[in-house]
Amino acid sequence: MRGSPTDPSTSARHRRARRTAGAVASAALLLPLLGAAPYDGDGSPASAPSAQPSSLPSARLQNAFADAADQYDVPESVLLAVSYLQSRWDAHEGAPSVTGGYGPMHLTDARTAIAQTVAPHHSDGTEDARGDDSRGPRLPDAQDPDTRESGTRVPANAELPARLKTLTKAAELSGLPAERLRTDAAANVAGGAALLAAAQKQLGEPLSADAADWYGAVARYSGADDTATAATYADDVFDVIRRGEERTTDSGQKITLAAQPRLRPATAQLRAAGLRAPAAGTTECPSTVSCEWIPAPYEEFGDGDYGNHDLGNRPKSQSIKYIVVHDTEGAWDGVLNLVQDPTYVSWQYTLRSTDGHIAQHVKAKDVAWHAGNWYINAKSIGLEHEGFLTAPDTWYTEAMYRSSARLVTYLAKKYGIPLDRQHILGHDTVPGTTTATIPGMHTDPGPYWDWQHYFALLGKPLHATAGPKGGLVTVAPKFAVNKPVFTGCVTAGQPCAAHGSSAVRLYTEPREDAPLIKDIGLRPGGGDSTTDVNDLGSRVSTGQRYAVAGRDGDWTAIWYLGQKAWFKNPAKQPTAVDAAGAVITPKAGLTDIPVYGRAYPEKEAYPEGVPVQAVSPLPYKLLAGQKYAVGDKVPGEYFYAPTFDTTPHRVVRGSDMYYEIQFGHRVAFVRAADVRVMPSA
Repeated sequence: MRGSPTDPSTSARHRRARRTAGAVASAALLLPLLGAAPYDGDGSPASAPSAQPSSLPSARLQNAFADAADQYDVPESVLLAVSYLQSRWDAHEGAPSVTGGYGPMHLTDARTAIAQTVAPHHSDGTEDARGDDSRGPRLPDAQDPDTRESGTRVPANAELPARLKTLTKAAELSGLPAERLRTDAAANVAGGAALLAAAQKQLGEPLSADAADWYGAVARYSGADDTATAATYADDVFDVIRRGEERTTDSGQKITLAAQPRLRPATAQLRAAGLRAPAAGTTECPSTVSCEWIPAPYEEFGDGDYGNHDLGNRPKSQSIKYIVVHDTEGAWDGVLNLVQDPTYVSWQYTLRSTDGHIAQHVKAKDVAWHAGNWYINAKSIGLEHEGFLTAPDTWYTEAMYRSSARLVTYLAKKYGIPLDRQHILGHDTVPGTTTATIPGMHTDPGPYWDWQHYFALLGKPLHATAGPKGGLVTVAPKFAVNKPVFTGCVTAGQPCAAHGSSAVRLYTEPREDAPLIKDIGLRPGGGDSTTDVNDLGSRVSTGQRYAVAGRDGDWTAIWYLGQKAWFKNPAKQPTAVDAAGAVITPKAGLTDIPVYGRAYPEKEAYPEGVPVQAVSPLPYKLLAGQKYAVGDKVPGEYFYAPTFDTTPHRVVRGSDMYYEIQFGHRVAFVRAADVRVMPSA
């Protein structure tokens, strides 16, 4: 049964009355939005707004939604909810998303976005994706055009899918110039309304005032070409309407969508949408996302080599402890081509930016080659998100964030994975396996992935869990207003565009002109850390927990890579919140202890026929008196799988136990025999 709709005739009279202003309403749509000071995701102001003419209405964007709904006979709630799912109503100052979507309605113009965006500079990371010393390295070509260029260049004669060129269609329907649709948020909303109205007409449905009658049009708006993806998208939009939302945007505009809890959309409309059935194949995804099976090949190709993953029997043979978040550094189609190449590397899932659609490539029982650390690979699931690390002007859609969060929540529940930053890792927090591998480890998804919002979607929002004497802090800057300076996004040494960030920078003393903390793993010669977007030597990330080493006014010190590291943490705009939990410190009598990038068994644990793997310490030392946050206690474990034939495969498990700790930007491991565990307070 549907909810109680607005009376259609009454609504039509209201729309006609509002249109009597004629050109006034149309002119309002074309006025550029002038925002106040930036706001964070929770609606808190970043700082006092700059002086603005008093005549500027504070609800201009809200009015733009109302006017566009009136002009195109689209229910305002539908227009607001579609926009929220795409952009959370943000305009991003006219910058495109990772798939060339502009403005609050995410109108896509991929060819223009690509032409106007300078190709991002990529990390020079040279990690072996497998990270297994028992076999030769698997080093994908870092300059492969399908990964490194497919997201930044499109051949002039290439035909783009409809989902990547909706702005052109919106321009035709609305009569508004394409440039205005890209740069003016109010015009962008009007263009989105025009697309929804056109989709409704194409389905043969009336321009009803009842939001429930727009399910098919919303599904078509997603740009998906299959019923499962389109339905998931539409379900999400109507869930937003049922729940209601309220938020202050990146331009300081407060937007409200009133809840309609009884709304029941006409889902049967999807049958007339003309979309294909989803690809056949069994996937391991929750029912709340759209997911298709596009398998990575398990294939032998001579000289004892094979690809592009290993067969396993998880979690029966070994537990799954981690989920690793990556970005693709390339566009959807090119990335899918690569994961189907047996000579390339692999990961379990890829997520699409435009609509959150998911492709699964490797079963959870099997081990993909994605993290550059064999211990982590053997105990993790890898998720690749369509996007670019060094492109702050591009942005991830809400649809992809939500889809990813639902997938991670499902996997975490299924395999007993805690929802914290010690287990939900970024590729950039996976440790190098040995001293030699540290400089080549990858750095995605980078400082522009919104971990604060991501954990809120996971149902684990980051907040204080202790008073100021808790002894730990959780890094938690407000993403939209936290804008540390980065360089090297486009050209080495050149400043990146200012952008909200999950990263917080670390100094040797409590002042911003002090030297940055050094990382002897990245620079064995003792070279200085930099502000390069790929340099992880002197920064922490949202959600990570560290033991407090001192406080000085607006500054907090933590233990980091064996050093006392300071970050600015003012009470009025904190970058961390207090936390409680367990910490480790060296046992009494030990001046320092070794730190490891993997938790491998002692040599006595290896059976005959399985070569002993070196327990190789990293170049760091954990010194007496220092403390580090504990993530987990795990046994030494090694998955021996060097052959295509799975007969000799073994999981070696030792008696040595390890603690995972938050040691630097990346996690690390210490032997339980070397440390004592205590409450942080």
